[in-house]
Amino acid sequence: MEFEDQLVSELWARDVRFLMGDSSNPTPSLTPEILIKSLAESSDARLRLSLIPLFLRCPELSSEAEEADKFLSANAQVTLRFYYTAALLFQKKYQARLLKLFGSQTELPDLFSKKISVDITKAYENSLFELAKQHQSLSGQPINWLGTYEHAAQRLIQYMEKFK
Repeated sequence: MEFEDQLVSELWARDVRFLMGDSSNPTPSLTPEILIKSLAESSDARLRLSLIPLFLRCPELSSEAEEADKFLSANAQVTLRFYYTAALLFQKKYQARLLKLFGSQTELPDLFSKKISVDITKAYENSLFELAKQHQSLSGQPINWLGTYEHAAQRLIQYMEKFK
């Protein structure tokens, strides 16, 4: 099994239904910190993006995210910090739907907003817009980051609603 396939399997083992792949291993074999680090460092954009669904489904992994951040390259830190913060904001935006799907969950703590210079105290829509603009600026990529974040959250939620 290639490492990318193993990462998808690890996500499925944690009930993160975002990417299609082999879900035959029902038990995670990587530590949460290694999984987060591996996703943030992946050369596959879909695997990097799966950080948003991971944190929406498993917000208890926030301390591992903070620890993984210490050992990442600058580019991987940007990925982790922005996707984690997007998940934090989507947790607010989709609170009712997430509650219905997963029951009561831990609220993601704000770990990175100051490090990426984004004010998350505004209405979540405004904060998401600011997050996307800052992501463009720091990454140097003129990507529609807001649409990218939204795709990740919506795909997880819609899949889980369909099969729950």
